[in-house]
Amino acid sequence: MKVFANFRDICGGKTVNVAYEENETIGVILEDLIARFPEMEEELFENGRTIRQHVHVFVNGKNVIHLDGLDTVVYPQDELALFPPVAGG
Repeated sequence: MKVFANFRDICGGKTVNVAYEENETIGVILEDLIARFPEMEEELFENGRTIRQHVHVFVNGKNVIHLDGLDTVVYPQDELALFPPVAGG
């Protein structure tokens, strides 16, 4: 999984190896990521298990909010990426 901006600081690099079963959901993968990097929970979620508004979770270049949200099924060949909120101008 590719991570960007401050997620890199939390996870200690540009990528995080995530192992998962075929037909796993992105929600389960994010829970596993949080188990490894507890600080990610506050960065990723609000109000329980809702992805923060400006956090973008991509599977093969598509934001999961346009797929099945946290129930989006992923496969071993899929490319996963996490983008935190960023500001600029």
